[in-house]
Amino acid sequence: MEPTLTYTPPDFTQPQLRNSPPATTSAAPADGIAPDGFHATSNFPEYIRLADGTWVLVPENRMDAVLVVRGKAIEAVEARRLRRGEMVVLGRSENGEEGILVHAEGFTTPEERQADKFSFRSRGTRETPFSRSYDELYRILAHDRRRGYIVWVLGPAVAFDKDSRQAMEGLIRAGFCHALMAGNALATHDLEAARFGTGLGQDIYSQEHQPSGHYNHLDILNTVRRAGSIPAALREMGATGGIIHACEECRIPYVLAGSIRDDGPLPEVIADVYASQDRMRRHARRATTVIAMATQLHAIAFGNMTPSYRIMEDGTVRPVFFYIVDMSEFGADKLANRGSAQARAILTNVQDFIVNLWNHLSKP
Repeated sequence: MEPTLTYTPPDFTQPQLRNSPPATTSAAPADGIAPDGFHATSNFPEYIRLADGTWVLVPENRMDAVLVVRGKAIEAVEARRLRRGEMVVLGRSENGEEGILVHAEGFTTPEERQADKFSFRSRGTRETPFSRSYDELYRILAHDRRRGYIVWVLGPAVAFDKDSRQAMEGLIRAGFCHALMAGNALATHDLEAARFGTGLGQDIYSQEHQPSGHYNHLDILNTVRRAGSIPAALREMGATGGIIHACEECRIPYVLAGSIRDDGPLPEVIADVYASQDRMRRHARRATTVIAMATQLHAIAFGNMTPSYRIMEDGTVRPVFFYIVDMSEFGADKLANRGSAQARAILTNVQDFIVNLWNHLSKP
């Protein structure tokens, strides 16, 4: 079943838009430097009016980038990647008067447009019922499994529980994951579970502390570093299950972004944050559904580089569904406050969430 939100483009016959001037551009004065008055992007659909009068929807947009015009093509580019002489769109208005239109209402439903201005419980909290959210997510994942690109952004909590770890492995093997974004911790503790059956020294089923268990993740880091890579270590350990093992066997790409607090880290962890961002951005450009769980910083980072829409091969525009799953309202609020207002929160224990999801999607 197709995703339910239909895109409504702007009405360019309206006088204000029909009479809009072409967008102004200016050359970048140096590498990594935008000209004064540059337009900074949102993650909403944005249209730019070219010199010939046509309105062009920016493909693969992201927030806080600049727009570079190349003939009739427009690209959202991180300012650090600008090259001297590239033509950058100027303008700070968003209503078309400078040839720039931010179309935030493209996926607004008729019901939302007609909704009461005042109502109770309009914001998601831990009291919110999520039955409908689950049903929508089941439908979206079933669709995007074959005709989309599903990206998971995971914190280590997913690997700390036997059932949730197995559920995530099942989702990967069943085709519900096309790319995985994480840090050193998720991979380290998943490998720790594969070798010792523990997460930070606790049994991942009973949660009992194991003797000298606090060494387990350090021993795993040492084992993998000695082997030279995660695949080599998996072979040496004879691992047969787990999240990272499933990614390797199913050839699912994963990006492990480093942080200052990392132990080890694993050989595949990318220490250069901008190299990590570039690798993650490749998957953000392709994403049709994103599910971020129990990792506030990675969720916000990936949310900042993910568009709220995708232009499909047939020219249609569809939403990029973004879910943040966390026990804390703070994480969801912070993501929204950083600009990803379209993100949908499911406030629950991530282990319960992923097991619930897999129990439903694994049914024939």
